Amino acid sequence: MGHRTLILAFLSAALALLPALTGHAAAGAQQRGLRDLGSGPGASPDEGIRVDAELVLAVDVSWSMDRGEQEIQRAGYAAAFRSEDVQKAILGGPHGRVAVAYIEWAGTLSQAVVVSWTLIDSREAADGFAYRLQTEEPDRERRTSISSAIDYAATLFDGNGYAGLRRVIDISGDGPNNQGRMVTEARDAAVARGIVINGLPLMTTGGFSSWGSIPDLDRYYADCVIGGPGAFMIPVNEWDQFPAAVRRKLVMELADAWPEPAPQAPAVVPVQETASSDCLIGERQWQERQRRWMEDF
Repeated sequence: MGHRTLILAFLSAALALLPALTGHAAAGAQQRGLRDLGSGPGASPDEGIRVDAELVLAVDVSWSMDRGEQEIQRAGYAAAFRSEDVQKAILGGPHGRVAVAYIEWAGTLSQAVVVSWTLIDSREAADGFAYRLQTEEPDRERRTSISSAIDYAATLFDGNGYAGLRRVIDISGDGPNNQGRMVTEARDAAVARGIVINGLPLMTTGGFSSWGSIPDLDRYYADCVIGGPGAFMIPVNEWDQFPAAVRRKLVMELADAWPEPAPQAPAVVPVQETASSDCLIGERQWQERQRRWMEDF
């Protein structure tokens, strides 16, 4: 009788502990399930924070542009990030946030990060990014290597801590590639990595051309620079068009939409299937200039 009482007591105690044990196991399983599904705003540490786009703004600061023109570029981008249109495009995406970096470039070895990768997930964050753009004066460097700018910008996506639905390099410049490897090689290598390259050719010489400029820079960008699914470029013919062109371009890149064009809005030219431009024209110009120097010497 004593043994039977002891066994019954043991079974009663075990049954009393069963709900607690099963409840603890269920809670643990639920927590693991939420983590495995990637709950919350970010992804796993290996993937990075999920954003709608990872965007590198790559801006030309070669000697072909004076200090005033370089400041117009900085001010134009700053104004764009403060604008309602761009902020609405950022906050209206699936994740409601983007990651942006701003670099300046010129020759083969002339690339500098002005504002490193920044998460923009609010109007305040966009305003802060704009403020940082205007805290330093731009440098001026020699030569024009679009290919090196693309190669450099492409490396910035590696391990940047973000996982975007798309990766975009935005190249602005006022002349063709004249240093470094062929621009088409750099473009194709970036596109092969899943990066889209958009362009902002600055055709702002007012009809006067320097040795490094070409009259059909917009066509050169369309044929030789931009690439990837949905790639496009917006030419700028006058500096007073620059702020509107930057704003429109950013809306298209960050919202992945083509907004209704405003009156007299800069034209949008999509990527072309076949090239009709001489993608080595900049290199030929430089070689011709070197030859003349040698003859004069």
